Amino acid sequence: MFILSHIKDLVRIAPDQFHQDTLRAVKHQLNNKYANKVIPQIGLCITVYDILDIDEGQIKPGDGASFINVEFRALVFKPFIGEVLTGWITKCNNDGIQVSMGGLFNDIFIPRRMMFENCFYKPDESAWLWQMDEDTELYFDINEMIRFRVEKEIFIDIKPKDPSKVDEEIDDDMGEQDETTNRTPPYALLGSCQTDGMGVVSWWE
Repeated sequence: MFILSHIKDLVRIAPDQFHQDTLRAVKHQLNNKYANKVIPQIGLCITVYDILDIDEGQIKPGDGASFINVEFRALVFKPFIGEVLTGWITKCNNDGIQVSMGGLFNDIFIPRRMMFENCFYKPDESAWLWQMDEDTELYFDINEMIRFRVEKEIFIDIKPKDPSKVDEEIDDDMGEQDETTNRTPPYALLGSCQTDGMGVVSWWE
């Protein structure tokens, strides 16, 4: 679920930060830039883990700041394909199920084609139902803990643009956007519930 990613960057230390220890100032700037942000094709950065190498700072003409080449490792949330995770159901619609991992990560979607056979959506209850057999109906209810398998990562390059064109670039697997925020996530996961042990955790207890 978590990896250490090796990154190189050029850090700008403003003159009003010169009184600080160099390592502390550099780490502070790196966390401001990377912590709780998506790094394209890498994942969601949680924090700077450690500093591997720092060059001597250089001053550029016309700028009183110090520019320092840095190598560091960042702690990144990046589940591998096939990894089994648990989260909580936050929303159900005809396209599938939205899942959140609490305050860690919210952009997880389980599309209808990646659910158990004999699953169908009940609009009147805003919930998915799995007809396990003739006598057993199991519900995917909101706020229930769910176990799922990671099937795909989706990275979307978010740029300022006409909002009417945003939908054209979203992977069809993600289903409908959140109508209240009209937000396109820069990083999302697709999951599946198709084998024994998957689905609502309480089913299998």
